[in-house]
Amino acid sequence: MEKIELKDAFAEFKNQKNIDRATMMGVLEDVFRTQITKTYGSADNFDIIVNVDKGDCEIYWNREVVEEVEDPNTQIALEDLEDDDYEIGETFAQKIELKDFGRRGILNIRQNLQGRIMDIEKANLYNKYVGKIGEIFTGEVYQTWSKEVLILDEDGNELRLPKHEQIPGEHFKKNDTVRAIIKSVEMKNNTTPYIVLSRTTPEFLEKLFEQEVPEIYDGLITIKKVVRVPGERAKVAVESYDERIDPIGACIGVKGSRIIGIVRELRNENIDVLQWTSNTQLLIQRALNPAKISSIVLGGEEDKIKVYMLPDEVKKGIGKGGCNIRLAGMLVGKEIEVWRELPDDVDADEEEDVLLSEFDDVIEGWIIEKLQGIGCDTAKSVLALSAEDIAKRADLEDETVEEILDILRAEFEDDEE
Repeated sequence: MEKIELKDAFAEFKNQKNIDRATMMGVLEDVFRTQITKTYGSADNFDIIVNVDKGDCEIYWNREVVEEVEDPNTQIALEDLEDDDYEIGETFAQKIELKDFGRRGILNIRQNLQGRIMDIEKANLYNKYVGKIGEIFTGEVYQTWSKEVLILDEDGNELRLPKHEQIPGEHFKKNDTVRAIIKSVEMKNNTTPYIVLSRTTPEFLEKLFEQEVPEIYDGLITIKKVVRVPGERAKVAVESYDERIDPIGACIGVKGSRIIGIVRELRNENIDVLQWTSNTQLLIQRALNPAKISSIVLGGEEDKIKVYMLPDEVKKGIGKGGCNIRLAGMLVGKEIEVWRELPDDVDADEEEDVLLSEFDDVIEGWIIEKLQGIGCDTAKSVLALSAEDIAKRADLEDETVEEILDILRAEFEDDEE
């Protein structure tokens, strides 16, 4: 390796890799000491002087001047010295040229230097992004695949947005600008850090609110909890310690001016903003709004919460595909079941009905639970729906639904007889 080549290598690493001077000098010295040890057996008696700016590296081999050599690595015979100024017991410093390492040794130095610099780059990239986990990142799409999208930052570093971290139904193309939250940074098999982005986490929605609502950013309004079904619906519970500030109005903005940008960013995901309370029953009422709740029973079997509603309110409380009731349960941290309640003007005797739980000997328990999950807790509430509606909402096979309906119809036919 010619000196000019070494100088060019130094310049490349120093200027393009953004490595500080002290680290660069330490790496270079360590690389040369490693090669010296391989070539001479030990590097303890070698001095290495690195000048990164000039691209120079001077190496001196220090040996004791002796009359008879016992260890060639640490001693040199007086008679072998051309300089007559040395005496027995003094130290002779011999300058080592790069060519003294041989062609293979020079290649090892360059390869080791490249490897160490790459390791430093990986560590710097890892440390840069691991400290930003939970922050919003904005980048440009470089390439799209079926399972993930590759996004580049301003330095050309690669970040990944996996398919399962994308909002259902959204598609990206090259050069699109993407906003997402930095979810995780992993080192896999000593490769370049694998940086994962996400657009589906509750934290992403929370950060969007911080960007759009100054009162949240300033700490005047606190986001207590965020729950989402990405692409469908989300609930954001907020609280203000200043009575003069309306937390819901501040988050929505005049005529929805603040929340509309967030909704568009999330591909028209419906966002419900509600005021937080530590009162579980009140929180459930707010979470299930606009459905009107007749009564709430906390605790009970498996610590589930039972919510009773009039038949006309059940559909609104459960929501499309059970999304609303599921989010409400996530918000309070417990599973919520919706039960139908008869109106006051209906005589219970006239309404002769049977709880689905009474059919546990002929209908499997998991099927009953699915039916209860869509607000059907009695036989007649199931029979009031079409087979197609039951199959779709409860996610049951058509044949299973028909069998259930036959069982329930038989119950009332027997009563009539």
